[in-house]
Amino acid sequence: MPEEKKLNLVALTALVISSMIGAGIFNLISDMASFASPGSIVIGWIVTGLGMGSLAFSFKNLSEKRPDLDAGIYSYAKAGFGDYMGFNSAWGYWVSAFLGNVAFGTLTFSALGYFFDLFGNGQNLYSVIGASIVLWTIHYVTVRGAHSASLVNFIVTVAKITPIILFIICVIFVFKFDIFSLNYWGTKSGGFELQSVVDQVKNTMLTTVWVFIGVEGAIIYSARAKRAKDVGRATLLAFLSVLFIYALVTILSFGVMTQEELTNLSKPSMAYVLESIIGRPGAIIINLGVMVSIVGCWLATTMYAGEVPYQASKTKNFPKFFSKENEKGAPTTALLVTNLLVQLFLFSLLINESAYNFMYSLSSSAILLPYSLIAFYQVKLSWSEKAGTKGRLKNIILGLISSIFMIWVVYSSGMAYILLTMLLFAGGVFVYIWVQRENKRKLFTRGEWIAAAIILVLFLVCIYQITTGVIDFRTI
Repeated sequence: MPEEKKLNLVALTALVISSMIGAGIFNLISDMASFASPGSIVIGWIVTGLGMGSLAFSFKNLSEKRPDLDAGIYSYAKAGFGDYMGFNSAWGYWVSAFLGNVAFGTLTFSALGYFFDLFGNGQNLYSVIGASIVLWTIHYVTVRGAHSASLVNFIVTVAKITPIILFIICVIFVFKFDIFSLNYWGTKSGGFELQSVVDQVKNTMLTTVWVFIGVEGAIIYSARAKRAKDVGRATLLAFLSVLFIYALVTILSFGVMTQEELTNLSKPSMAYVLESIIGRPGAIIINLGVMVSIVGCWLATTMYAGEVPYQASKTKNFPKFFSKENEKGAPTTALLVTNLLVQLFLFSLLINESAYNFMYSLSSSAILLPYSLIAFYQVKLSWSEKAGTKGRLKNIILGLISSIFMIWVVYSSGMAYILLTMLLFAGGVFVYIWVQRENKRKLFTRGEWIAAAIILVLFLVCIYQITTGVIDFRTI
């Protein structure tokens, strides 16, 4: 790739920020309020900041210690835990990316529904048609190459930050402490109750992971970065910026409306909070921001979703046909298969009563394995270094914190989402067998056979619970 086509620090940082600040932030207020009180949300952001922050620092450390692993986050899982775990990391990330794009579709047209009744709540036939048009327009942009798409993404990132900053300023000026402190801990007694607060914090975890998906964006594109050291810098700059914005948006909103009022707001909830402050223009500004923001996030995530199977295919960890690219270096087959799957899942908007929440929760659940393997590899790599190596203890601690956090999030997600995720990972077992046979390699090691068996058993349990009504797609 010519030097001028490489991505610099600004482009990489914008790519990561854009991929994180997308659909999630505009409905984050009601998503968080439906699970937790102001005090619990403050604790939730502290926990998430420590956990995801440690993971971001782990990304930075690994990109510096192993610059040779430039095929994306799956390459760390493969280096640390073998071919099958490397494949599952790539598979889980890919599944998470295209499910996230389905969630973007429903929120985009929910925002449009504010202006045009035709689209309703973003889950009718007209919304599916509209989302499909956006999907294939983004496909056209991404097949023109990473550099062209990143330029569009940078412009969109700058544009979509504006309404969010306006929102924060307005909320600061009208913030009322008496509203904010009303039932601060969300308990029956009104005081602090440890078990209640722990449960509330636990219930917010999938939501907070959802809005941080994309923090690894610079790692995904490390092979296309102009300078290797920019990868870690972009990751940290984007993470700290976005954490600050998310915390302000959610916490300050509790000083404008009560928890019950915030919970019952329509999507996107930020629009209706701002409408309560400055009138209809507030909702118009935010809904326009939603559409611009999601296009940027959708574009960035589509780039990631194409890049992961493409890079995995080049290193013989995905089927060979995913490595096909055009004259601009865009992974055409990977992008086409990804967007065909998004198109298929878009029809779920017509059958699920809470399609947005369902898709973002499933997307968050699918990415937990790739993120967990990164954390575990951070511990393994740091532990293997010689005693006395500069930063060794710090990196071990970072790895342990991020590992504990990921285990906590898996627990918090609940068995239903874990089982539903196994539906998707079970398909990956057969694709992995295809890949291994295609490259004339041994199918599984003994440990990998056990891992595959566990996935298939959980898949069967999930099918049983769906058929018996224990898991209901329409209401989960």
